[in-house]
Amino acid sequence: MAAPTLDQAPLWYLSRSTGIVSFVLITVALCLGIASTQRALASPSWPRFATQGLHRNVSLLGLAFLVVHVVATIADGFVSISWWNVVVPFASPGYKQNFWTGVGTIALDIILAVILTSLYRLRMNATYWRWLHLTVYAAWPLAWLHFLKNGTDSAHGSFGVWIAIAGVVLVGAAVAARTTLRDEPAPVRSVVR
Repeated sequence: MAAPTLDQAPLWYLSRSTGIVSFVLITVALCLGIASTQRALASPSWPRFATQGLHRNVSLLGLAFLVVHVVATIADGFVSISWWNVVVPFASPGYKQNFWTGVGTIALDIILAVILTSLYRLRMNATYWRWLHLTVYAAWPLAWLHFLKNGTDSAHGSFGVWIAIAGVVLVGAAVAARTTLRDEPAPVRSVVR
């Protein structure tokens, strides 16, 4: 069966493309978040606050693409899910890949909770915020599975598989750097002679 053309199914293409872009942005945001916790990676030319700011902005951009992905998926008639199914996992009746859609819903719920609480971080208990923020380590593999199993471009062995593999490599490298590097700030050279 041939894929529909853009003029035949624009919402399908919008959902598909924003799903790919949001997965890539969420992967980059996770790697930047891991890097921003590591003082050893900071330098005078690239301070830690720059990585944190980039992490925050990429996360919000990823969320924007994720919202468009969800809205386009609901608006497209191919998948029969409602707004309720966006936040309640495994509740979409009749869709053949209900399990992987539910996995994506769980990832979305976690990501929304992390981003929304991060916007109110200064009004929250820091310990609670940190523990909630660490749930992204569960959300990313769920988003990865949703992308790999539900995504058209990866489900059919296309370039999406390479994106999924690159995501694992990037996140694995970031986690390895985080766990192996000593968390000590780089020495600061004095400007006074």
